[in-house]
Amino acid sequence: MNMDSIYSVCILCNKTKELSQDKEYCIVKDKEKQETYKIGFHEYAKIYSIPGLYEYIFYDKLRCCSPEKVSSLLERAIKADSIDSSDLYVLELGAGNGIVGEKLCKIGVRAVCGIDIEKLAEKAVKRDRPTVYEDYYVVDLTQLPQSLRLELNKKKFNCLVTVAALGFGGITPEVFMEGINLVSTPAWIAFNIKEDFLSDDDPTGFSSLIRKMIEADILDIRLQERYQHRLSIQGKPLYYFAVVAKKKAAIPTEWSS
Repeated sequence: MNMDSIYSVCILCNKTKELSQDKEYCIVKDKEKQETYKIGFHEYAKIYSIPGLYEYIFYDKLRCCSPEKVSSLLERAIKADSIDSSDLYVLELGAGNGIVGEKLCKIGVRAVCGIDIEKLAEKAVKRDRPTVYEDYYVVDLTQLPQSLRLELNKKKFNCLVTVAALGFGGITPEVFMEGINLVSTPAWIAFNIKEDFLSDDDPTGFSSLIRKMIEADILDIRLQERYQHRLSIQGKPLYYFAVVAKKKAAIPTEWSS
């Protein structure tokens, strides 16, 4: 389906007032129904309900490169350790509509299983990328049923990937820790994160968590790269860090209490 034939999208830029990243939005007009919607960039259910809208906003217009960046950095890191990508069994946290999973398949991982809290993300994957994931779970990891935890543990994932999902009301530090503990030890951990969330005055808790994991010898950082994640709606670069680490130990359960 050609999105342009049914919808028109306007990404507004107010020259006098710069919106924070979590407040950006677009205006979408349904040409058939003659209805107009305001959709925030983090209203994923609304975005996923329109085929191609996510790709149009973030990749076509705002030039997001994070799926490619994180997957290629992961590939570099494992090759430096003489590991083939076909050895990776990946759990993707915050899998969304499958763009990252698709990139992981292209670098040759053995299989990818996705987890997301948004039901419409699973529907979008089945609609747009039905062959990418071995399994796709819609679940909140902080309320994971014991039966599903056992099922996931049996899979013995040896890699966790999460892209453009940490913070901004998405994946919390608690969920990130749960994800890390669902993969085996040792395992590869690949993620990206907004540079502000690694600063000393970071309010999200990610900076202190990552520092704590490194100091406790839970994570061994193998590669780290600052890069332009995408443009803001005003055309300004938004910088993130892509990180690939080796998990060396499980996160103690008391860290989540």
